[in-house]
Amino acid sequence: MNPKWKIKPFEALSVAELYSVLQLRSEVFVVEQNCVYQDIDGKDVKALHLFGEYDGKTVAYARLFKPNDYFENASIGRVIVSQNYRDKKWGFDLMQQAINAIETHYNETKITISAQLYLQRFYESMGFVKTSDVYLEDDIEHIEMRKEI
Repeated sequence: MNPKWKIKPFEALSVAELYSVLQLRSEVFVVEQNCVYQDIDGKDVKALHLFGEYDGKTVAYARLFKPNDYFENASIGRVIVSQNYRDKKWGFDLMQQAINAIETHYNETKITISAQLYLQRFYESMGFVKTSDVYLEDDIEHIEMRKEI
């Protein structure tokens, strides 16, 4: 069984949904990756929030931006699947949902991401191409990648 996917602008998120999303982001990006950084960065209010719920929990998440809100192109960020569910390969489903949502909600075909370097092959399997040298973001190696739908 797969997660139930939802996509909402910031103002449509319930308090419980927002709490669940922020809890998952903190669990993965701050605790699991041992990275102290400002996750609540003021950009959530501009984003569409895509999240997957399974067994009453938020288990996957990404935020989506229209062009010029983050990059020149539409973009996908904060891509995560809870550690307890990564064996189910829902990251692929999450990214496909995100790519489709960019096309549907923003009518865009060009997507830019700032990818953690260790996930380069994963994103390449989704059709993204490396477009920058390695750079540090919050002390984690990243690369810029782009895809045209």
